[in-house]
Amino acid sequence: MAGTGGGRPSVYPTLVYADAKAAIRQLTEAFGFTEASVYEGEDGSVLHAELVQGNGAVMLGSKGRGGVFDTAMKDAGPCGVYVVVDDVDAHHLQAVEHGADILMPPTDQDYGSRDYMARDIEGNIWSFGTYAPEIQT
Repeated sequence: MAGTGGGRPSVYPTLVYADAKAAIRQLTEAFGFTEASVYEGEDGSVLHAELVQGNGAVMLGSKGRGGVFDTAMKDAGPCGVYVVVDDVDAHHLQAVEHGADILMPPTDQDYGSRDYMARDIEGNIWSFGTYAPEIQT
């Protein structure tokens, strides 16, 4: 199994968007991600972007750029991504203030987590909560 030298995460959800620039704005402004890198093509499309939240990250790009991944994702439906946050209520408030489509308000779960759920501008489901599973290696 591959290592994760330098404390880097070993799993990166990767999404493609029809309007990747708008998705980056929503993910940073409403959901608190930070841009680590954004590479654009000559036509202004997002070739590759990395957005960071805590010690994890997502990668994304524009649909329709061609290539194996873009072709494979062509007919893919929305996906779901879970992100651990320290203060669910404050995070939810930020998302609401930026017009995010909230599917479930902050809710205490039976297993001890507090989380909420939102839909991004292209239908992907983002869950934000306090549950952080211990990974045994």
